[in-house]
Amino acid sequence: MARTNIDIDEEATAEVMRRYNLTTKRDAVNFALRKVAGPRLTAADLDAIRGIGWEGDLDELRRDRIAEW
Repeated sequence: MARTNIDIDEEATAEVMRRYNLTTKRDAVNFALRKVAGPRLTAADLDAIRGIGWEGDLDELRRDRIAEW
């Protein structure tokens, strides 16, 4: 880890500490950074979440919706 001096939002830091039961500002900042930066999805991850397995006819659904007008 590197040491860096920055100005941070005290209220936001306190809120992160409160919400996630963290005891230090360092933990709060590192936690927030990890949440935002999070792990990148791999191609396999993306393939695993592609679609939800729904089968149907979108054209038919659209026709039904137009017919209701």
